[in-house]
Amino acid sequence: MSEQTSSFNLQNKRICFIHASWHVDIVEGLKDNFLEKSAEFGLASSQVDVVAVPGSLEIPLQAQLRAKTGLYDAIVVAGFVIDGGIYRHDFVAQAVLDSVMKIQLEQEMPIIYAVLTPHHFHDNSTHEAFFADHLKKKGVEAANALFQTLKCCSEVPNA
Repeated sequence: MSEQTSSFNLQNKRICFIHASWHVDIVEGLKDNFLEKSAEFGLASSQVDVVAVPGSLEIPLQAQLRAKTGLYDAIVVAGFVIDGGIYRHDFVAQAVLDSVMKIQLEQEMPIIYAVLTPHHFHDNSTHEAFFADHLKKKGVEAANALFQTLKCCSEVPNA
């Protein structure tokens, strides 16, 4: 464990990782890299409940239900909202973001947001490979954000 993590770690934390099933092959890399990086902070995969929902619009309800259980120290949400040409993907992404932010504030529980909305995505091998690699990096960033957020929360007096 690095010097940065020696005074605080995630060994006694319980996390819920909620992900959308659309483009699960791309989102799976985010989850895997999140778990791998989180292990460096003392979080075992057995401390993480992974919940798959059909799509990103289903993330907020599951996040709210999970937050209300009192079982978790934080929630991580992940998805990949693309422009499928049928609806405005930016509206979907904004609705999910707004809902998750509201839950985070109302429940006073950190929610790490990794629902990504690329400006341009086409179902071809080049884009799939690019975004799969990009989401793997986002998994590492989500783990770092989780650690830093929980560390900051632990430093709040009377929290």
